[in-house]
Amino acid sequence: MTARALDPDLYTDPDAYESELVRIFAKTWQYAGHASQLANVGDYFCFEAAGDTLFCIRDNENEIRAFYNVCQHRAHELLKGAGNCKRLVCPYHAWTYDLDGMFRSGPNTPSVPDFDGSSIRLQDVQIDVFNGFIFVNLDPDAKTMDEWYPGAREELSAFVPQIDELEPLLTNEVSEVCNWKVSVENYSECYHCRLNHPTFATGVIKASTYNILPQGHCLRHTTESQNLEKMSYPIDIEANEFAGSYSSWFLYPNFSFQVYPGNTLNTYHWIPRGVDGVDVRRGWYTVGGEDSEVIRGLAQQDLDTTVAEDIKLVESVQRGLKSRGYSAGPLVIDPKTGVESEHSIL
Repeated sequence: MTARALDPDLYTDPDAYESELVRIFAKTWQYAGHASQLANVGDYFCFEAAGDTLFCIRDNENEIRAFYNVCQHRAHELLKGAGNCKRLVCPYHAWTYDLDGMFRSGPNTPSVPDFDGSSIRLQDVQIDVFNGFIFVNLDPDAKTMDEWYPGAREELSAFVPQIDELEPLLTNEVSEVCNWKVSVENYSECYHCRLNHPTFATGVIKASTYNILPQGHCLRHTTESQNLEKMSYPIDIEANEFAGSYSSWFLYPNFSFQVYPGNTLNTYHWIPRGVDGVDVRRGWYTVGGEDSEVIRGLAQQDLDTTVAEDIKLVESVQRGLKSRGYSAGPLVIDPKTGVESEHSIL
């Protein structure tokens, strides 16, 4: 029986999206930020996951923690943006917590009969610092990232030997008028690449060698780099074993590590904004966040070509999914896999 795409309603029905926040995003590993954002004790930043607001902070034991951004007194948000603090003080009634989330004090609470401050603490969530990238999971019973994405941590370190020294150089964010799954599925196949991404397919990778295979809850993309004389930016192919390779690790459901030839790390983070909107953040990294003309040029090339080309594609698909003239179409599944196949969508 021919495999088919998902039912169009799953991309267009607001109720389906609300269900996904609970059934998918609240039970999977979600990207929060980079460890370099928390260099010192008391450094914090806020972020969103599964429709909720949380924050990461480096505590007095130099550990990175993640908490729901809500005071346990009357539910006011504790923090905004990013910064540094010695203690967590709620701006509503000044209830105060230590950096490990334990309640410390509240105005006039000692006068309350049987008040037990030792039983009050901020609600934390599972956290994993994955090669310097901070992920959280709102499900307390969730399996570890290494169980979800077997081998990815070690493989990524091999492709980017300097990964522990990396810091963000720049982030490009675009908004796409489509369901988050449309954008993710477009990223997760290269069946469309040669027709729609001429710069990527001829100036970065050798499209004929492109393949995507499952690896736990990860989709592993691999391909060879384009011939050196055709590369759109300079690389030292002799630098190490993987300098002439491209690979990416798509971590279900909405984050990807992408390593360009030359061991250059780029990340994709899909942030759903409703049933027909998604923000896509592309991060670029260098050792110590040091400026790089080559990386800035590659990031701009990506924006001007692949990103711009993909926006047109995914927004057209979203419009088509609402058409009365479309029902779930057949997928091209080649048993040998490879670039001319949509097995990764299946």
